[in-house]
Amino acid sequence: MEVEAIPVWLQCFFEFLGTYIMILLGDGVVACTTLKGSKGYGGGWIVITLAWGLAVMCGVFIAGPYTGAHLNPAVTIGLAMADKFEWAMVVPYIISQVVGAFLGALTVYYFYKDHFNATDDQDTKLGVFATIPAIRNLKRNFLSEVVGTFVLILVILFLAERGNTAEVGLGSLGAIPVALLVVVIGMALGGTTGYAINPARDFGPRLAHHLLPIKGKGSSQWKYAWVPIVGPILGAGFAVLVFLFYNMVR
Repeated sequence: MEVEAIPVWLQCFFEFLGTYIMILLGDGVVACTTLKGSKGYGGGWIVITLAWGLAVMCGVFIAGPYTGAHLNPAVTIGLAMADKFEWAMVVPYIISQVVGAFLGALTVYYFYKDHFNATDDQDTKLGVFATIPAIRNLKRNFLSEVVGTFVLILVILFLAERGNTAEVGLGSLGAIPVALLVVVIGMALGGTTGYAINPARDFGPRLAHHLLPIKGKGSSQWKYAWVPIVGPILGAGFAVLVFLFYNMVR
């Protein structure tokens, strides 16, 4: 079934559901490996990056047949800029993604509530929900998000162009390849900021952190929050420019 033939409400539902599952599993692995008392405590960066890739894969399995599995405002905006997605659907998709991310993070909190209570470090608690730079240097942090998202969107656009699937989105790569793409971005480019590469993935859970009654949670660091929002959108824009140049000269 073509995406255009699917009712708008159903497309939005599956963008919501796919993003919800992605965040439930992605934020869940961070909670599992960083919160005290968890059986996965101390699992480390390799576990986190592998599980995040698999979390995206699960979201793609759910949303792919209905929307192409954007699961990310940078993907949605980038595809619209490349004339592969209707601009009229951009806002509904983004709202669905943010709500899914918010509720996914909410579920992670209540799932791991005892472990949040057992953990004292405020940055560790925030890190379950949102990205935090390893070394705070806003210019370089911003560049990290731009470059990481540039790679993500560029690969999606080129593989979709070559006709791998009927849908346009993360699903254009297929669930397994997109999982591997997210894993390699995390392992290669994620060490500086935690590789949000997705405004909804950061904003929705950060908002959940802000609103939840988390014991000793500290600041939600809203002064940093623009980096994982603007950086990915700009990175998507650069990827689209390269893609359009390729189509112009080929």
